[in-house]
Amino acid sequence: MSDTAGIQDIDLRYPIGPFTYQGLMTPTAREREIEEILGAPAALRAAIEELSERQLDTPYREGGWTVRQVIHHLADSHLHAYVRFRLGLTEQDPPVKPYDQAGWAELADARTAPVDLSLSLLEALHERWVLLMRSLPAAAFERAVRHPEWSEPLTLDRLVALYSWHGRHHTAQILALRDRLGW
Repeated sequence: MSDTAGIQDIDLRYPIGPFTYQGLMTPTAREREIEEILGAPAALRAAIEELSERQLDTPYREGGWTVRQVIHHLADSHLHAYVRFRLGLTEQDPPVKPYDQAGWAELADARTAPVDLSLSLLEALHERWVLLMRSLPAAAFERAVRHPEWSEPLTLDRLVALYSWHGRHHTAQILALRDRLGW
């Protein structure tokens, strides 16, 4: 088997696989996911280190967003997650509004803004979010929000797992692109 055979088999949309959730987490598993959220901005910065503007404007796969759009998407998405998390803590099963992620990725700022704006935002956001999560008792993670695209309520534990995966997922897309193109 050649070295390229494994690369060709990777689903470029999901280089680490689609999101899965096993149910309420143990405190150890939850802390591991929270640690992933805390480290996500640094991992993302490392993934784009020394990329040129041209490289940042390269789609991670055919028909996909550019690296720049992926970075701005992470900031947009994790801002939503943070607000949803806080709503889940302060309201009883609050409904949360979806947003048009593809539409947001096509807005001028997502297509052209310096990536450092979103990286700095993610660093501050994740530090604050982690501070909040680490202050909570385990029972708080059983609280939930209602999202119209999900059939059952989303517990805060599930949101932690989802956004831990989400950061790794998009960072892996960028790293896979770098590997494929030899950057």
